[in-house]
Amino acid sequence: MSDQPKLERLLRLMKMLTGNVNYSIDEISERLGTTDRTVYRYLSMFREAGFVVKNRGNIYKLDKSSPHFKDIANLLHFTEEESHILKKAIDSIDENNLLKQNLKRKLGTLYDYKILAETVVKGRNSSNLNKIIEAIEQKKQVYLKAYSSAHSNKISDRLVEVFSFTTNYIQVWAYEIETGENKLFKVSRIDDVMILEDNWQNESKHKSGFIDIFRISSYEQTCVKLKLSVRAANLLMEEYPLAERDMRKTKANEWMLITNVCSFEGIGRFVMGLHDEIEIVDSPEFEAFIKDKIDKIVDAK
Repeated sequence: MSDQPKLERLLRLMKMLTGNVNYSIDEISERLGTTDRTVYRYLSMFREAGFVVKNRGNIYKLDKSSPHFKDIANLLHFTEEESHILKKAIDSIDENNLLKQNLKRKLGTLYDYKILAETVVKGRNSSNLNKIIEAIEQKKQVYLKAYSSAHSNKISDRLVEVFSFTTNYIQVWAYEIETGENKLFKVSRIDDVMILEDNWQNESKHKSGFIDIFRISSYEQTCVKLKLSVRAANLLMEEYPLAERDMRKTKANEWMLITNVCSFEGIGRFVMGLHDEIEIVDSPEFEAFIKDKIDKIVDAK
């Protein structure tokens, strides 16, 4: 039998039984690297746990209307910020403790979007997410039907090659055929997803952008340095937990933040709210951005 952990096999089986592709028992056992007998035992475990297992002939599916899927989403889904906090807690465990590596391995399995993403997003978005997962696996082009753009304020069909999700499955990275650009698309703004017969034609051009600690995305980043009071540092880490990885304490009452940002808008809003407790250091472009913001506020009065 495969050395693959039992938990991972169960999660992979859950994904297979809830996706758009139908699998026979033989196909499932082959993909999991196990026996038909073991697959039947896993199906019995799902039933005993309260899941509804349906079958037509030799094709088996899990009924996604089961309330357990909501429970799974609530219990096992972590955003990047939540995973950062979990990782920090796990890293504090002594290296000689065997539980430490087991926890890391299991959490790594749970973060695989191909296994759990479809349990996170509900309703119409769940259906669209399933189609996107299938398109990524098969490397097929898709139409994002009636996509509502916040930038252009237009609703249109977008021909794209979707290749990656953001950490919380709210958005997808895709190469848009018409513009020849990689863009972020929000799943909630997609009316429907149409998978085409055409394979990817631009895989070498696929490129995910950056998402900074202030949750802003782009393909370029600028380094910003700030000196913060204890209060400002605490507020920053509370509101944006990922900031902690880019901060160091320089004095008893002073912190330094050195981070790359995708835009000055996110970090600018934070600094403007605490301008008397934050000093901009060696960041002339950002300093000019803040000065321009202040001048516009003064002129508007």
